[in-house]
Amino acid sequence: MNIEKTAFFSLAFMSLLPSQAVADETEKPNVLLIYADDLGYGDVGCYGAPTVPTPNIDSLRRQGVLFTNAYATASTSTPSRYSLLTGVYAWRREGTDVAAGDAAMIINHQNTTVADVFKKSGYRTAVFGKWHLGLGAVTGKQNWNERVSPSPADLGFDEHYIMAATADRVPCVFIEDGVVAGYDSTAPIEVSYKTNFAGEPTGRENPELLYNLKSSHGHNMSIVNGIGRIGYMKGGGSALWKDENIADSITARAVDFIRSNADEPFFVYFAANDVHVPRFPHPRFRGTSGMGLRGDAIVQFDWSVGRLVAALRECGILDNTLIILTSDNGPVTDDGYADRADELLGSHKPTGGLRGGKYSAFEGGARVPFIVSWPAVVPCGGECGSLVSQVDFLPTMAALVGVEAPADSFIDGKNALAAWLGDENSSREYVITQASNHTLTLRTAMWKYIEPKGGPAMVPWGPQIETGYSLEPQLYDMRGYEYNNVAGSFPAVVNEMKQLMQAEKDKKTE
Repeated sequence: MNIEKTAFFSLAFMSLLPSQAVADETEKPNVLLIYADDLGYGDVGCYGAPTVPTPNIDSLRRQGVLFTNAYATASTSTPSRYSLLTGVYAWRREGTDVAAGDAAMIINHQNTTVADVFKKSGYRTAVFGKWHLGLGAVTGKQNWNERVSPSPADLGFDEHYIMAATADRVPCVFIEDGVVAGYDSTAPIEVSYKTNFAGEPTGRENPELLYNLKSSHGHNMSIVNGIGRIGYMKGGGSALWKDENIADSITARAVDFIRSNADEPFFVYFAANDVHVPRFPHPRFRGTSGMGLRGDAIVQFDWSVGRLVAALRECGILDNTLIILTSDNGPVTDDGYADRADELLGSHKPTGGLRGGKYSAFEGGARVPFIVSWPAVVPCGGECGSLVSQVDFLPTMAALVGVEAPADSFIDGKNALAAWLGDENSSREYVITQASNHTLTLRTAMWKYIEPKGGPAMVPWGPQIETGYSLEPQLYDMRGYEYNNVAGSFPAVVNEMKQLMQAEKDKKTE
């Protein structure tokens, strides 16, 4: 990459903020955040995937900058999404682990979110797809037959069309602006994460009804669309989703929003369900990857990316749209359904050769694809090794649109706009990530430190993934691969990393 050219564009734009670039409403860039689910560092072509066709993502990469050291804040979904929207590490707050489908709203609606920042600058805002941050005021007390509040509308989003949690968790209906989309009054909805409803079949007791996907571990409670789920649900009727149509549904809503708001600045948070389980892509994508349902789901996600970019181009606003494509955590193959994902991998490496995967403290858990495209500003085809963290999204977008958000609203995030536009001289000093059991890691340009916490060496409930948990401190030289623990050889470095991490833990949060 031509670093000098990238830095020139980055700093030239930075010099316009906030006075000139924000003064003229027509100069405000649209922002499209495309957030994949369980997409690994090696799952797409431009990150080295040899067989899965991802032409739209690869094209986006050619139009912008690809990052090689970008991180979600956690190796699981809910905490990564919490940090993305708030600028605060999820481990600072209890109740931010992987959320049940009936969890209460995890983000305090009085806190500033990135959507609030955009609204303050006159943007239209929307979220489509996977939410997984809770809805309603009290866990397990939502009335899904009425308006559910609080919802994304209380966090700065003008429109939302979302899944309450994930596709493998009930309720299996979309929530549109606070109410169940296409609500069927003849089939009132009941949800429980404690007990089943009388007479309702389950995957455990009625495996013969799992006609679309069978479970490999767990996921054997209520059955919806011939697929076992986590949690119990009754009702829904015609409002129940069909898994093969999820990508079409959320993509169509996002495209409609782009077209309807093409004449004013907008922020779209497009949170795909792909490639999270249950993987059940539309029939038109079946067999397109040669890797079974997981590979086909990646192809389906790539299709969604293509439809969104095409809508921007058709509206004549692609050049002035900042597109960020990334993932909430690393990959997992067998995560509860018998879809042959492990068996059909072939030469494909979902982590791109990184150690670990989803749930893990190793690099495969939180190092993720990260592509930034903004044709009017960012040079094409760049590659950047800067350390990048999704916790910086809120303050970075605030800088982009010239809004001064309260400093205490994003205590962990930093303005990383220059870095996100490809300037390697603007790298973060370090990034922190969180594994499934709350083990924290600290990564600098040269070193990776995993705090001693202990736990099983492998994920205990099914996936064949190394956790990275240990009672001993771990230190890895990141100029190579993460396999040789050199903590015993560099005690001074271990001590320095430990002190850095402790300083973060001790940071005042109120």
